[in-house]
Amino acid sequence: MVRTVNLITDIPPNREVRVTLPADVPTGPAEIVVVVASRAGSPARTLGDLLRSEYFGMWRDRTDIADSAEFARRLRVEAWSRLRHFQIVAGLDAQEPYTRA
Repeated sequence: MVRTVNLITDIPPNREVRVTLPADVPTGPAEIVVVVASRAGSPARTLGDLLRSEYFGMWRDRTDIADSAEFARRLRVEAWSRLRHFQIVAGLDAQEPYTRA
């Protein structure tokens, strides 16, 4: 059985991270993978950039999605819920955007 537990954290200056896993994670051998994604250096984006991107209106012509705005809202709610779950598991403090439904 393979199970993935995602934890989001900031790497402190001493580069030490303590991991406490949920109680339902089985004990025994495990592989730990650390993915470091830098937030620095990302160019600033504007609303105009978004409007001109391929993402804006991407569901407009889909016949299997009756209300694309509602579909997108539901995807965002589900994503924020997953992120909030990982924050709780990681013991991180709640932040305003993560508590919105």
